Amino acid sequence: MASSPENNASLSIQKGTRSESSQVKKSQHAEEAIFYMNCRAAYLTVLKSSLENIKSKEQLLLVLQQAGRNPSQKTVNKYWTSQTTTLNFDDFCTILKKEKPATKTELLEAFGKIDTDNTGYILHDELYKILTTRGEKMTWDEVSTITKKADFNCSGKLDYNKFCDLYMTTSEQCCKTAREKLEVDSRLRQQQFGSQAETSSEGITLPVSKPSPRVSRKTDHKLAPTKGDSRTPSRPSSAQSCKASVSTTISNCASSNRNTKLIEPDTIKEWQCAQSKGCFYLEDDGEIISHKYKLHLPQRSTVCITIKPLNVHQVEGKSCHWLSVDTALYILKENETQENLQLMSFTEQQNKEMFGWKGELGSGIYWLLPFTTGCRLKKVKTQFTGEAKLVYRGEDGELALTKEFRAALLDIFETIDLDGNGLLSLEEYNFFELRTSGEKCDEEAWAVCKENFDMKKNELTRQGFMDLNLMEANDREGDPSDLWVTLLSLGYNKALEMTEACPFVIDIYAEKCKPRIKAIYLEAGSWQLNRAICKSVVNKGEAKVMDGCENIIIYTYKAGRRITSVIENKSENKVIIHVNNEQSKNCLSNRGLTVFAVEVAPKSMTVSQHVMPLNEQEEWLYNCVHSLLR
Repeated sequence: MASSPENNASLSIQKGTRSESSQVKKSQHAEEAIFYMNCRAAYLTVLKSSLENIKSKEQLLLVLQQAGRNPSQKTVNKYWTSQTTTLNFDDFCTILKKEKPATKTELLEAFGKIDTDNTGYILHDELYKILTTRGEKMTWDEVSTITKKADFNCSGKLDYNKFCDLYMTTSEQCCKTAREKLEVDSRLRQQQFGSQAETSSEGITLPVSKPSPRVSRKTDHKLAPTKGDSRTPSRPSSAQSCKASVSTTISNCASSNRNTKLIEPDTIKEWQCAQSKGCFYLEDDGEIISHKYKLHLPQRSTVCITIKPLNVHQVEGKSCHWLSVDTALYILKENETQENLQLMSFTEQQNKEMFGWKGELGSGIYWLLPFTTGCRLKKVKTQFTGEAKLVYRGEDGELALTKEFRAALLDIFETIDLDGNGLLSLEEYNFFELRTSGEKCDEEAWAVCKENFDMKKNELTRQGFMDLNLMEANDREGDPSDLWVTLLSLGYNKALEMTEACPFVIDIYAEKCKPRIKAIYLEAGSWQLNRAICKSVVNKGEAKVMDGCENIIIYTYKAGRRITSVIENKSENKVIIHVNNEQSKNCLSNRGLTVFAVEVAPKSMTVSQHVMPLNEQEEWLYNCVHSLLR
């Protein structure tokens, strides 16, 4: 049958769309390849092998500089803490993804804030004063090193345009030198680690991995429909070069993601209840911090504990990104000391976006540790044509908050009002202060607030909170810079959308007593939380011993729409495990990579990855191969 012109046109459009999609994927693959080539080039400039670990803070600084970064001591300390003993190549790649190189525009903007007259110069005296007294203070000698360079200094002034040019040239030269060394040394080119393999394409090192599922959102529709969950062995070719490996496959129907499993008792409305709100906040380095709580039960009782994203009122047309973020709560019993916490259970039952647990708890003190995988709470680059307006001057010349900013402040108030009584206590306000300024408000300062802003029962009202922010704008004569610092630290972007935070609400119902819950900390996930996650997966999940290496065990557990895998190393030696998700479909890993490597210390357990469906309306296939590199 002859095809019609309409069908031909439709076919042509489809081919064109597929071609464009293919080109986009190739471009993304090439970008990822170049990134890894630069990572290896910088790494191998300082270290002999990509299997060798970074062993000191000084080495970390060197490899970062070779990668075109110029990290401050504060940045280095963020990744090399008092507990750090080594960092591997996988860690290094993760750091480079978080620490983007400074652009000339960003540097010029920073200098422009000092050079308010836009002369293009900064007096040396002023430069000394700023760099030795503000932020991460430099020494007098360090500043002198800058001011003595003839290339960009003249008559006691710094020509910061020339300084920026030289800075960018030096940074680019470091990267170029490292790449040239890698290209010249064929022995280095043949070294492999994690997701990397050699290819002849354009003479660069390409990762074996396909584009990350976060980039390629098209699922493979050739996948045969499967009902329920099934686990079948498979061994992709990428594992053949490794000494030992183990594979896990779990097929999931779209309809199975939101099954109602959390059954609340019919009499729960008669039970006594306690509630607290909280929030996950995304840090600049990708780390997630949240509130942590103490729960007091005066006597043994059956309890029902739930956690879910908080659906705060939003301005019409604004997205509610955080509502799709996964949440969980780990329940730990406090024994003799706070350090000695015992995992009791966690919220594994699911009802839509709510996760919960129902069971019996004895009297005593419990810690409630909120958790999110980070699969859906990640840094997202968005281009904005302009930033939202926060304040304006009325006809009387007085400053006022814009309607959009007031709406955002009301959402913030609802989020930080942890007990939900419509007022902010000093404790609640201090969590807000710690997040936005890093400092606490003491009783004396709170008394001053009471004199100037609307309060009830020594707690700040919504109007008082609005007026406090207006006062901050007036103090800066309408300059919104400090207001933006507050908003950005609370997860808002320049369009006043909450994209890097997820408010949540915890409900505790007890049948026989009145439960009490109180927020204690606002901090990153502790070792106790990490241990609890590992224990929960080991206790509930499927265990597979790695073929050819009985000391390595991979545990995999599926709770609702979330899959977590844990690696246990029972040997006396450190091991590096290659993780390959190339055969997975419609999946999103918290690692952000399809193929990566994980280092596991002797006699220890570590989380390999958390995985969720990219599109919950479609079936998804988890297919992961863990292989021993060494």
